[in-house]
Amino acid sequence: MAYKSEVYQKAINMLERRRERAVFEANERQRELSAKIPELDEIQRKLSAIGFSISKLFFLEGSREAEVEKLRKASLALQKERSELLVKNGFEEDALTVKYFCPVCSDTGYYNDRMCSCHRELLKEIERNSLRKLAPLDECTFETFDTRYYPDTVMENGISPREKAQRILESCRNYAQTFNSHSPSLMFMGGTGVGKTHLSLAIANVAINRGFSVVYGTSQNILSDLQNENFGRTDKNIYNEYDVLHTDLLIIDDLGTEFSTKFSEACIYNIINTRILKKKPTIISTNYEHDDFAREYNQRIISRIAGEFSTLILEGNDIRYIK
Repeated sequence: MAYKSEVYQKAINMLERRRERAVFEANERQRELSAKIPELDEIQRKLSAIGFSISKLFFLEGSREAEVEKLRKASLALQKERSELLVKNGFEEDALTVKYFCPVCSDTGYYNDRMCSCHRELLKEIERNSLRKLAPLDECTFETFDTRYYPDTVMENGISPREKAQRILESCRNYAQTFNSHSPSLMFMGGTGVGKTHLSLAIANVAINRGFSVVYGTSQNILSDLQNENFGRTDKNIYNEYDVLHTDLLIIDDLGTEFSTKFSEACIYNIINTRILKKKPTIISTNYEHDDFAREYNQRIISRIAGEFSTLILEGNDIRYIK
């Protein structure tokens, strides 16, 4: 999955802190229990000496298996003695064992040369927290998308906005559940407050939970940061060109609210065209209707979207106002 480099680094840092905390707590327990059970120190000293002796044998020539086996048996006997001593004094037999957050990988993030599930979960949570700073991710789920706010009056096409919204909801739910880094692109159209952002973020929620990276932002914010990057102003940018082009799922919200310039037009085309060529899905939402969209953007952008995006049109009144 194409997570940002800082996401991977943050996960590694968190794993390191987990390991350090587990070892520190084990050392603290060692000191506490040694004060109560002095015999533990002598057992630990003998175990350390055995470990050192075994390591030395590996550097000597000739077969040392018998000597190593003898030392290992002595070590196991001492460990058993230590466990019995702990239990006798009212403690768990593994009270001195390092209690890692993840016992599978011992908080290294890898097991049998493969990324541990705890590492993957960390990456997902970091990705989710990143989006939470930009959008109401937790509020926008498929479960909280309420079609009762859409009119139930039948339109000329024979269905009501409510029924249409229900169909779009189910379509988006299926899209999210089967999402992969080569899924088709979507374009949500409709007036202000009809649920375009809600459905986009609902898809993002599922995609993140399935281990995919997501970049979300309004067209104005994304294009502003990419322009700053282009002119070398990168100190406070949230978005950069590499992440926008390479993330598993890009969500551009409110397309049409950006300042219209030659740069913004060229940038929008580059984003859409590059991701199409890379077969990476993009979700776009806009308040524009088809005719307005055709007037605002050049033919190259219109052609790429028309040929590669599935359009979903939500109709109704501003749900935020109704609420």
